[in-house]
Amino acid sequence: MLIDGLQCGFFDRNVFEDLKAGGFTCVTPTLGFWEGAIESFDAIGKWRDLVSANSDLVTIARSADDILAADKAGKVAFLLGYQNTNLLDGRIRYVELFAELGVRVLQLTYNNQNELGSSCYETVDPGLARFGREVVREMNRCGMLVDLSHVGNKTTLDAIEWSQKPVAITHANPASVFAHKRNKSDDIIKALAEKGGVIGCAAYRNITPVAACDDVVSWAEMVARTVEIAGIDHVGLGTDFSHHSSQAYLDWMRAGRWTRSVQYGAGSAANPGPSEKPAWLKRVSGLAAVAPALAKVGFKPEEVGKIAAGNWLRLYRSAIG
Repeated sequence: MLIDGLQCGFFDRNVFEDLKAGGFTCVTPTLGFWEGAIESFDAIGKWRDLVSANSDLVTIARSADDILAADKAGKVAFLLGYQNTNLLDGRIRYVELFAELGVRVLQLTYNNQNELGSSCYETVDPGLARFGREVVREMNRCGMLVDLSHVGNKTTLDAIEWSQKPVAITHANPASVFAHKRNKSDDIIKALAEKGGVIGCAAYRNITPVAACDDVVSWAEMVARTVEIAGIDHVGLGTDFSHHSSQAYLDWMRAGRWTRSVQYGAGSAANPGPSEKPAWLKRVSGLAAVAPALAKVGFKPEEVGKIAAGNWLRLYRSAIG
């Protein structure tokens, strides 16, 4: 089994076939970044149509049992997710509405501070706001996983503590391995693990060591370092792999509608364009090379199984059902 905590971009039948060829069991796609409620409802409708048209290959999962059933049927399961909470339009009741439509993963903030809390790019992080506390508890109640990948450090720690269920950092790496605002400090990763959460190790070049992008064994060594921090039960895969993305898609991710200025996201003025994919992960099916690489750096078969899928399944069952 192989579970990826987050991918993005544009999915189509070719992507579905590549995921199946790569041995994927479940993927969380990104349905939106800055969109409000109506656009986000539209995104769900489009995904339902896409899955219906490719029902021989894929299905939408709402629970851990759904993921296992999809695997047994030879299909790739998708847990629908968004990388921001703009879709709520400030309405606590929309958490339940989106959950009933199949949304199972929701990141509290993207690259800007919002009504819930701070992003990782703010200069000051006041922590989880009152509305943020309400949303986290409502997500707990409705079976929706709290994602903290782009969230500011204080807000992240507050959310870990406030949530009544384990939470996730679906796509990031330890800042002690690669210093970047998008990555997480050891104390945050340890706090996440203490509450039963999981961090998905990313393969996005802007937040991943060069060696780990050049060679899958080096990437497995980065995973091993993450396990040293979090423990073997709290690390999974969260590649942040982007399908069929373009400059226009990247511009939307970075700037949305909120600015007229140039934004680089996790990039920089020296590296402004789309990030080159890792040498070993030009196609998403290349993730099949991770299990042998993890074994090569010393992980036992049962440990490889936890990192590849087991830890996500355990978290999904606890947070989603």
